Parts: sequence; C-alpha cells; structure tokens
Amino acid sequence: MSCKKAYITTPIYYVNDIAHIGHAYTTIIADTLARYSRMSGLDTFFLTGTDEHGQKIEHSALDRGKTPQEYADEIAATFKTLWDDFDISYDKFIRTTDADHKLGVQKAFLKMKENGDIYKDVYKGHYCISCETFFPKTQLVDDEFCPECGRSTTVVEEESYFFRLSEYQDRLLEWYESNPDCILPKSKRNEVIRFVEGGLDDLSITRTSFDWGVKLPAELNDPKHVMYVWLDALMNYLTALGYGTDESDIDYWPARVHLIGKDILRFHAIYWPAFLMSLDMPLPKHIAAHGWWTRDGAKMSKSKGNVVNPKEVADAYGLDNFRYFMLREVPFGGDGDFSQKALIDRINSDLGNDLGNLLNRLIGMSGKYFEGRVDSSKVSEYYQTELDEVNDSIAKLEPFVFEMQLHRYLEELWRPLSVANKAIDKYQPWAMMKEGREEEAMALNGLIATILAKVSIMLYPIMPQISPKISSALGFEISHDSWSRYITGDDVVDEFTIEKIPPLFPRIEETLLAHVEPEEKKPKDTKKSKKDEKAKESDEGIALIGIDQFFQTSLKIGTVVEAEEVAKSKKLLLLQVDIGEETPRQVVAGIKEWYSAESLVGTQVCVVANLKPAKLMGMKSEGMLLAAKDSSGLSLIRPETLKANGTDIG
Repeated sequence: MSCKKAYITTPIYYVNDIAHIGHAYTTIIADTLARYSRMSGLDTFFLTGTDEHGQKIEHSALDRGKTPQEYADEIAATFKTLWDDFDISYDKFIRTTDADHKLGVQKAFLKMKENGDIYKDVYKGHYCISCETFFPKTQLVDDEFCPECGRSTTVVEEESYFFRLSEYQDRLLEWYESNPDCILPKSKRNEVIRFVEGGLDDLSITRTSFDWGVKLPAELNDPKHVMYVWLDALMNYLTALGYGTDESDIDYWPARVHLIGKDILRFHAIYWPAFLMSLDMPLPKHIAAHGWWTRDGAKMSKSKGNVVNPKEVADAYGLDNFRYFMLREVPFGGDGDFSQKALIDRINSDLGNDLGNLLNRLIGMSGKYFEGRVDSSKVSEYYQTELDEVNDSIAKLEPFVFEMQLHRYLEELWRPLSVANKAIDKYQPWAMMKEGREEEAMALNGLIATILAKVSIMLYPIMPQISPKISSALGFEISHDSWSRYITGDDVVDEFTIEKIPPLFPRIEETLLAHVEPEEKKPKDTKKSKKDEKAKESDEGIALIGIDQFFQTSLKIGTVVEAEEVAKSKKLLLLQVDIGEETPRQVVAGIKEWYSAESLVGTQVCVVANLKPAKLMGMKSEGMLLAAKDSSGLSLIRPETLKANGTDIG
C-alpha cells in the first residue's frame, strides 16, 4: 500500500442547534473523499467535530438554564450520534472543549506572539454575536444590522490582542496566484482574491466581555482574556493531529481537503492561511466551499416548517440512496434544492432502472441459462470493444474526486452501466442460446459481471452499504486489492456462482414520505368515496392512517416564557412559547379553566408546530398544545424530563 497520506476535514460544527441537511451534505462529501482515499491506497485521516466556545453558546446555554459545558455536551452528542447512525468513517471527532485542543491553541498563540504577529490594543467596532464577527460600519445594513445574518450588531469597545493580518495581504495573494486550485470551485477563489485586494485590517483575536472560551497562555498573565472563537476553532485542524501536545499524527498535515460551506469561506481562505504562515506551517492543498440547500426553491427555516431532517429522510428512503441523491443532484459549489420528487426520480431511474435492473438481468440470465454460473474468460474474445469503452470511462473518474466534481464522477460512472444494458439488448443472449452460441452468451454474462464489479468498487465511496451487496453477489469483496485488480488493472471477474439477492432498489411511489413535503404542497383528495373512507377504519371504528400521514404533524418541545389571561374570555390564555426558533410562538390555548397563567411560565409543553395560523378572538395563534381530557379534567402532555426547546417528538 502507498505510504502517501490524505487528511480530509469537515468544518467543526457550531453547537447552537442540532444537525440539518447542510451539515449532512458536508459530512457525506468528506466521508466520500475519505473512503475513496483509503480504497485507493492512501493512508487517510478523516476529522470532524464540534465548535463549542463563544458568546453565542454562552447565551444559548443561559437561556436554557444550563452551564455552557452542559449545553455543549448535549448538542455535541447529537452530532456524534447522527454521524455514527450515518456510518460516517471519521478517524477522530474533536471538540474544542477537549483539554489537548486548548493546550495546542495556547501554544499557537504564544508562537504567533513570539513571531511578532500579535500585539495588544483597544478595539471598538460593531460586533455580531450570532456570527461571532466584527464588521466595519461600511459593511453594515442601515448602519446597524449584520450584513451576514441580518441581526442587530452591538458596539463593543474593549481591550484586545490583535493579529497582524494586514502584514499577510501580499503573501496571501501570492499563494492564491501560485496555487490556482487552492480554493474550489475557482469562482470562489476569485471572490476571495477580490476581497483581499480591497485591503485587510488587523484582526481582533481576544475578548474580555465573556469568559466561555480558551484562556490565554499562563505565561502572558492576562486572565481576563479569552481567545476569539475563530482562532480557537480553526486551530482544530492542527490540534487534532497533536499540535502542541504529543504531535503523534502531525505528519498527516497539510490537509488535502478542508470541506466547508460557502458562508465560512473567508475564515478558512484568509484567516486560516495567515495563521498557518505565522506558525511556519504548510498550507492546505484545497479549501472546498459548497453551496446551500433550499426546499422547493425556498430557504429553509423553522418558522416555515420546511426544514429537512436528514435522519428522517435517510430512514425513509435509505441512507445510501440519500447519499447518492445529495452528490448527484447538485454541481459542487452551487446551491441545491431538495424535493421529494427529485429524490424519488433519482432512486427509481438512476438506481432502480440503470443499476438495480442490470444486476437483476444478470442474476436472471445466469440462473436461466447457466445454473447461476458466470465465466469471464472469453470476454475479451467477443466483447473487447465494450470492455475498452468501459475501461476508458473508469480511467476518467479519479480526477473528478479531488476537483470536487462528484456529480461529474457519477455521470461518468453511469456510462459503463449504459454500455452493459445496451450490450444485452444488442446481442440478445436469449437468441444466442437458441442458436447454440452458449460460449458467446456466457462471455456476455462475464462482461456484465465485470462491468458491475468495476462500478460497485467505484460507487463504494458514495454508497458504502449497497456496493458491498453487489460485490458479494459477484463473489468478491471491495478492498484496495480489488481496486488494484479491476480499476488500476484491467482484470475481468473470476469464475463464480452468482448469489440471488432481493432487488436493491424497489420502486418508490411519491406518497412514501409525504411528511418531508410542506403541508401546503399536498393536494386534497376530494373524490374519496364513503366506501374508501370506511376501508380505512379499524375493527373498533377508529380511522387508520399511514405512518407517512402521522409524520405530517410536526410536534416539538417548547417552554412557556410568557402567559396572560385573555380579557373577556372564560377559557383562553395567551402564551408565548419558545420552541427553539428565533422568536417565541404565540399560542392561544383554551385551558384557563385548568391552569392559571402564572403556573405555566417556565414550564415545558408539547406543541403542534406546523398548523396553519388561526385567529381566536382576533389574536393570531401559531400552534396548539397537546393535552388529554377525561371526566376528571384536562392535563397538558409534558416531557418527563427537561428537554431542549425545539426537540422533535416522534
């Protein structure tokens, strides 16, 4: 195996909320690169993790009655659990609250100071807590609002340590010029160059207004300062390899690819290289920034109820199918749009018709004509033209991987499947068998099996659960050895008896996961007969629904932050309920007979969060509370233990 190394990283995800489809997209791409690197023989280290410091985390924790560490522990665990559920093949999950990480960051701070790149001064500027960033007044919207997130900024004046970012402007521009692929896609590189050419100011890298962060090194005797969250966070790529402590894995540096979203490109393509230059460390080979995901053309938001839960989609459609869709649907760097119809079309067409059906045809032909036996020894004698065409397509694939053109990779990988399906239709093995041309028909079987073997190997990084099922049916395991035989070499598969397996991609109807579609998108069926309705009732006369209908309802945990009686009403209370969104939901609830307004404040409730807003006594109600009522009265349905606001029920 080659001794060359590949270091692949995701950004470390900020623990201000649970993972969404954008996090999953980044991580799936990185996992694909890591799996490909290992399979091709590279000594690979794949890093992911969580970013847990900063004023925003401190505020979020306090709002929930937790310490910052308790809150960070809780959210970090949700990320790690999701990646484990998704079988993400990371080698390390780093947290910025790790003791080794803090030591490494402190060592880096000292070294940059010793190199003359850090000095102390006073900073005054407009600070966005949400983005953890200072913005010059010229960049603000209406002289107040953050140009990135739109939230109000705060004027902050405090003592600060500064990094001499301005000193690195020319060196950064030289690096961009000398390394045209250092930022991908190249259009993003041009954006960064234009920004740097506009001039760089020195960067404030400590804070004194809060203390949830990495303290300065003890040698500086300045305990009131904590490090700027982005200095802390970016250093994870080095501290994960042991920088500042044992440096056990430091030889994996520099990173082959930093995978990030386009919203954090400036930090990675300007601040991070400058920090590395100050530390006399090599620069990463590629910083790759992908686009954002929308939902049916609209930006996702909790208030719209159109946020895609990646776990829910993967559970319903299959993890590998979800991975394939995400990487095939959108060119890297562009924004992607998630829709149920597009996902189903990809599964039914690309995976079902092209790939799954080809394997089914091979199993059928082998069983009907040769008792399941497949022999490839005569393939080159009869079908060298098709074999050459397939090998040419396979040879084109690798450059697409680290140029971040995975949609092109999959397009090219599907060409051999087209060759195989066309060969069956062209040469008609059923006719060969009638004419006594058994050797030629067996060779065609061998061609199809060899094509499927090559495709399954190259598909493995994208579909690591399905691909081994294909290779197992073909009598081999996917590994670096099989990659060497069938990909870098031109081998055909050995003689084997094919394994009969169930269809890998059963056809999916569009109604399978209606609950991932916005409710307003579902047309009402006004033509159901009384007979149809009766058929959906249980023996007890209870109307039955499918699991898809159940999941149309979005149920969330919330905390009542304000409550008051509605004047002139004997039943209604006006509640403000925090369900983890930017602002509390207003809910008008008819529970005054059983609960006082005062008794509800600070308690948790279960909220139906995707009801269309309604008006009660002229007041807008944006949800409904779950409750149970019998002859003894009414009781609200509540979580047994305290849960984070916005936690899904179900």
